[in-house]
Amino acid sequence: MSHEGIRFISEEEARKLQQETAEKNRDLAREATEPARVRVQKTAGTGLEIDWKDGHQSKWSFSWLRDACPCATCHEERGATGRKPGEPKPQPATLLQMYKAPARPESAAPVGRYAISFRWNDGHQSGIYSWDYLRRHCQCEACPIRPL
Repeated sequence: MSHEGIRFISEEEARKLQQETAEKNRDLAREATEPARVRVQKTAGTGLEIDWKDGHQSKWSFSWLRDACPCATCHEERGATGRKPGEPKPQPATLLQMYKAPARPESAAPVGRYAISFRWNDGHQSGIYSWDYLRRHCQCEACPIRPL
C-alpha cells in the first residue's frame, strides 16, 4: 500500500481546512447563480460582466479569469504553487523580461445553461467557468459572498 500523497497536519490546520471546505460547499440561492445578463467585453478588452437574477452585478478582468481557470491542469498547478484562483503565476527574476501579451479571449461560448468557456489568446481552452464558480469568486467589495 502506498502512502504517497498523505500529509499530516495539525489540529488547528484541520479545523481551518474543515471551515474552508464548509464555506466552499455552502448552497447558494438559485437566483444567485443564474445570470440575467452576461456581457463579454471582448472588443473593449475589459473583461466579463454578469447581472445576476438576484440583482447583484459581478465583474472580472480577463487576466483574473485566465489566472482562475478552473480546468484540472490549472487547478493542480495553482494547488502545487499555493496560488488562489485569479492570482497570477510568479514571474522568474531575470534581467530581460519576456513580453507576455495580456490575457484576452479569442472567443467565448456558453456551455449548456450552466457555464461559459473561453478560448484564450495563449491557446488554452479547457476551462469551463460555471455560474456557481463565478459567483463564488465574485470580485466586488460589497458582495456578501466573499471570494474563496
